Amino acid sequence: MTARRHPPVGVLQTGVLQGGTLQRSVLPSGLRVLTEQLPGSRSALVGMWVAVGSRDEPAAVAGAAHYLEHLLFKGTARRSAVEIAQEIDAVGGELNAFTTKEHTCYHAHVLDSDLELAVDLVCDVLGDALLEESDVDTERGVVLEEIAMRDDDPEELVHDELCAALFGSHPLARPVLGTEESVTGMSREALYRFYRRRYTPERMVLTVVGNVTHGAVLAAVARGFGHHLTGCAQPVQPRRGRAEVNGRRALAVCPDSSEQAHLMLGVRAVDRHDDRRYVLGVLNAALGAGMSSRLFQQVREQRGLAYSVYSAVDCYADIGSLSIYAGCSPGRLGEVAAVVGDVLADLARDGLSDTELARGKGQLRGGLVLGLEDAGSRMTWIGTAELDHGEHHTVEHELRRIDAVTQEQVGDLARELLRRPVTAAVVGPYAGAEDLPDEIAELTS
Repeated sequence: MTARRHPPVGVLQTGVLQGGTLQRSVLPSGLRVLTEQLPGSRSALVGMWVAVGSRDEPAAVAGAAHYLEHLLFKGTARRSAVEIAQEIDAVGGELNAFTTKEHTCYHAHVLDSDLELAVDLVCDVLGDALLEESDVDTERGVVLEEIAMRDDDPEELVHDELCAALFGSHPLARPVLGTEESVTGMSREALYRFYRRRYTPERMVLTVVGNVTHGAVLAAVARGFGHHLTGCAQPVQPRRGRAEVNGRRALAVCPDSSEQAHLMLGVRAVDRHDDRRYVLGVLNAALGAGMSSRLFQQVREQRGLAYSVYSAVDCYADIGSLSIYAGCSPGRLGEVAAVVGDVLADLARDGLSDTELARGKGQLRGGLVLGLEDAGSRMTWIGTAELDHGEHHTVEHELRRIDAVTQEQVGDLARELLRRPVTAAVVGPYAGAEDLPDEIAELTS
């Protein structure tokens, strides 16, 4: 199917993606319903996506989207928390949710014969949660425990510290979980206002993948969510625009009694609307996304300096990042930083070899196609395409974009990104920047 922008309200859009038939309807309320029928499947995976994430939270309710992820399962006008759990367990299904910086998703996986139950449960918790005061207080403790668990996981903690340093004043700098202070001070009334103002049909996308028909899903939505679909609205458009990011810090140090030093380096990169995101994907694959990558070979295989070392890409609506992680013994942190710095300098100067370019493309192609063998990945593929881009491409289209990446494009982007001073975050047995090896300062200045 070729790429399409949002059709007029009420129009049914049909096309064939990788192995399944995709159908799309936009209801007068602004709710979008997308289904992909998969031949041979015996299940249905239902996901309700909401265009709300941690970046949408005022500072006073930082962490609200994730807090709601806990609270919406605690009871609705029609079901108690126990009844929600009993109904999904009775059919052997799964009901869960996750929150990111730009989205939330509530999802259920059931046998195809239980499609209507899954749609009804997801719509019920999204549309009619009660948010009782007692549940807010109970789950506050659970969320605070989750924040404590994050603080006890240095790899998770150093990631949040890098985001805070790299994105400065931008809302993307805030952790998805919020902070101990924001969660402790969040009232039931503030959470309820955030919920009712943000969780509206025009911000929602229902995606269903499996042995389903579009008509059956629309009928189930009408029964389970119809009382929320009486208004008339246009779907929210994908986020766009360039971010104004101020307040980047060169270095963040978080003292921790762990026996390892955890280092993350990062630079700001392209957003998801920039066609160079495909070039960035190839660059990242060659830099640190596999066992043949430069970082893995130089840091682990040839020198044995670290067990875990990798690079990663995040592309948001208005900005992105390229980051590098390594965990090592404190005594080796300087050497690890020096080797990583040399790898970045070499890439910025020389780009990729023909072999690395081909291998990077092959890694992206394989990851894309093999990933879509999983129903959950397909549901995510469809939901994020709708919210992030407002259009849907075939896998073949994406493979062509990967194949079109040239050595010159990768070299140009490497020079643009990797010649910048990097931002660094370190978690480990260090009281402050003065305790770090000189090689860290050399990378960030």
